[in-house]
Amino acid sequence: MIAVDTNIIIRFLTHDDNLQYKKAFSIFNTQEVFIADTVILETEWVLRYAYEFSPDNICNALAGLFGLHNVHLSNPGKVAQAIEWHELGIDFSDAMHLSQCQQYEKLYTFDKNFVAKAKGQTNCSVITP
Repeated sequence: MIAVDTNIIIRFLTHDDNLQYKKAFSIFNTQEVFIADTVILETEWVLRYAYEFSPDNICNALAGLFGLHNVHLSNPGKVAQAIEWHELGIDFSDAMHLSQCQQYEKLYTFDKNFVAKAKGQTNCSVITP
């Protein structure tokens, strides 16, 4: 199994550089690929800010990528939960944080928007200190 960095995923999803896209496509077509949670976070950020993907387009792109039979994640259930929450309007990085903290009683934040959007999503209460 090999691991990939964000730029490999970006080339694969955007096709913005033909030569690099072909190399990325070859990797995803011939290898067992591991994608770290940190790479997932960075990929979402790049798609949102550099490529101006909408939240729906980001969720569709990531779900499609993670649905490939040869793509492996360290926490597939938690990532799927984060994508679902992002589709409901929670910021993607906040959704990833919350998905990783579900077994805890509370998640403290100063982000009032996160508090409001996370309310009732899980047993982990997102609250301000």
